[in-house]
Amino acid sequence: MPHQIIEYSANLESRMEIQALIDGLHETAMGIDGLPLGGLRTRAARREIYQVADQQPDNAFVHVILKLGHGRPEEKRMEFGEAIFASLCELLEPVSSTSPLAISFEIQEIHPTLTWKKNNLREYMARRSN
Repeated sequence: MPHQIIEYSANLESRMEIQALIDGLHETAMGIDGLPLGGLRTRAARREIYQVADQQPDNAFVHVILKLGHGRPEEKRMEFGEAIFASLCELLEPVSSTSPLAISFEIQEIHPTLTWKKNNLREYMARRSN
């Protein structure tokens, strides 16, 4: 159940294509051993109301959360985080090289019993691969 949630300041949309960020992070996660494809979700949430640092209007931010099912060893989670953060920084480099941008990333583990899920995506994926 890897879910990537990209939160970003609305002023980024004039500097980059947000769908390219979503696609790039999704593709990165698809290539990481240990992140099951059938549970992978990547989505973005535009933030209209925000302040960043000294309140200059060109200041922007991107914060990504990777939500994971409970139980992976810390070293595995570190591998996931390092790969995704490197990709995130690379995808944002054209913006960060020309304007003020705060980039952050964190991993959150989902409680092992306080989560409910239902999906049939794996069945459809299996049918499409035949």
